[in-house]
Amino acid sequence: MADVPAARSTLRVLTFLAAQAGPVPAAAVAQHLGLPRSTVYHLLSVLVDEGFVTRLPEEHRYGLGTAALSLGSAYARQAPLARLARPVVARLVETTGESAHLAVLHGREVLYLVEQRAPHRPSLVTDVDVRLPSHLTASGRAVLALLPAAQVRALFPSAAALADRTGIGPRTLRDLRQVLRDTRHRGHATEDGEVTTGLASVAHAALDHTGHPVAGVALTFWSDDVDDARRDELAVAAGRAAAEISRRLGAR
Repeated sequence: MADVPAARSTLRVLTFLAAQAGPVPAAAVAQHLGLPRSTVYHLLSVLVDEGFVTRLPEEHRYGLGTAALSLGSAYARQAPLARLARPVVARLVETTGESAHLAVLHGREVLYLVEQRAPHRPSLVTDVDVRLPSHLTASGRAVLALLPAAQVRALFPSAAALADRTGIGPRTLRDLRQVLRDTRHRGHATEDGEVTTGLASVAHAALDHTGHPVAGVALTFWSDDVDDARRDELAVAAGRAAAEISRRLGAR
């Protein structure tokens, strides 16, 4: 496959701008990406002309433009993540006999994009387009555990941001940090009765081509019916499904 340096550099500039909290100087773009300043200024000029970048002349800074927003809206309309994940989630349900779903982070909540119910399994509060507090769900914890600590702090600046459903979720920021540390150490996320009394879940994160966690893949089951060995089996199955979705998203 032929490499196109200008195209690759352009995408790197856009990716860098998208990752920033606000507009940044061109010099910061050049320094972070290791590109000549003249190249960066040329790329930014073209991107400004095409509407993908906005220049703030008084501040001498650059940020994403409205054309980038249009791309994001088009992505949401086409729902490629849900399309890619749906058959994988369906196979996960077939092989385990438990209900499964895929959810993405939406602020400090998770938004359910794919929901597959297994026959004769318990009804769930989750469904497509339903939102739940991310720190209480296994799918949300799988994603949060792989985010930079600064991003998690921005999402949960104080204990007041920690919503409660059944009275047994994390109550303090220290509790949340411990939950996420346990998740990283274990290699997968869990929750037991924190979303719905009597139900438990295990989950893994699916990654995009940059290694960023974009979604959580979870299995949900009756807590009393599943022993530790079976939970480990379900966690492995969810991990395989998450890895397959990651491959479909271009993750290495």
